[in-house]
Amino acid sequence: MIVCHCMSITDKDIRAAIDWMRASDAETIVTPGKIYRALGKRADCGGCMPLFLDTMRKCDSFEVPMNLRGLRRATNSGMNGHAG
Repeated sequence: MIVCHCMSITDKDIRAAIDWMRASDAETIVTPGKIYRALGKRADCGGCMPLFLDTMRKCDSFEVPMNLRGLRRATNSGMNGHAG
């Protein structure tokens, strides 16, 4: 299924890019920008982003690595409620 019409990116392309990124670095944070770059493409209008994100989330290897889960909470709690 075509996910991004501007760049002709399919759901299979997205899954393959995520699988490739995970195979080369299991702890990488996968973002839409990284997927576009892995495919040698650039985001254009952004109209595909909701479907693009849904496709990413449905990929079996998209899951955030265990050692990186809760990282934002841990970082924010170290600030003791102060902005800086």
